[in-house]
Amino acid sequence: MSTDAVLRELLVRQLDHWLPGALHRSRRATLALAYAGDAGTAEAALRVVAGYADRLRGRRLTVLVLAGGGPDLPARLGPVEATLPADVAVHVVPGAPSRLPVALKAAGAAGAPLLTVADGPDPASAVLAAAATGRPAELLLTAEAPAAFRAALETAGFRLATEVELVPADGSPARVVAFGTTLDKSLEAFKDALWEVDERAGVRYRDRTDPAGALLDITPQPDPGPLRRELQAELLRSGPRTLTELRRHTATATAYRAADTVAALTDLLVTGVVRRDPVDGRLGGDVVISAATEPIAVPSADLTPGTCPASRTAAPAGRPGAPSPGSSRTSDRS
Repeated sequence: MSTDAVLRELLVRQLDHWLPGALHRSRRATLALAYAGDAGTAEAALRVVAGYADRLRGRRLTVLVLAGGGPDLPARLGPVEATLPADVAVHVVPGAPSRLPVALKAAGAAGAPLLTVADGPDPASAVLAAAATGRPAELLLTAEAPAAFRAALETAGFRLATEVELVPADGSPARVVAFGTTLDKSLEAFKDALWEVDERAGVRYRDRTDPAGALLDITPQPDPGPLRRELQAELLRSGPRTLTELRRHTATATAYRAADTVAALTDLLVTGVVRRDPVDGRLGGDVVISAATEPIAVPSADLTPGTCPASRTAAPAGRPGAPSPGSSRTSDRS
């Protein structure tokens, strides 16, 4: 499975999450596909839309396809388009993704649910701004590494933005996939989709916050080592943070899911790398986490999540062998 196939699977999974919610919120919605590749992306998206035919009655879904696929593109999409209900209008617009602002304006996409998928060179600020006019708006971007999108997405109005590198095992060029939204549930769905991709895809992820550049296998339980290192680094950079704030940091700044935060923090608490306030009780959203006064090296990535060998437990000065603060109690995971 190539990176293109992985990206297509991510689109299908995100569309499966987005479309029911969009149809529930509004009587109209827009799906915009702007890409530089073949018609496979559009075909896959239209098949997903066809699966929701019963929910589209009385609604209006506009599908914009902007691509340089050549004059045969409408013919390739024809068989799939024929399966769509009359409530779906498909418009094929020849040209590059840079034409997206004009196409979205002509479709009247502003003010209603909008999911934009753009693949190719770094999009201009006008493209990002146009994609942000939906209410709500979501944007899935892909490009060859080392493109970086997160800061630009936040500037454009997507308050929740994340990105990750897809690194093929066959040595072909890595690609970046980024996602921007204003909805927590949509960000959660995207992160879940990342780790639900076929494990045999021949692709691994690189967390862009990890200085070591470790490659992560696609698995329901990813290696927590890079996340532990990043959480410690974030606490050293920014000072004490609540668990809720750290969960948000995990979901936006790393390749991991917000739900992975508690397991990583539990390991750090056990080893004395970080401390919590209050020291007892459930590890809830309002618990404040802070870095140890003196930085302690984060355990190696092979540490089993939620556990720590006794030999790695720090001992306070003057009490040889005594456990470090917080290490005698393992916090409940949320």
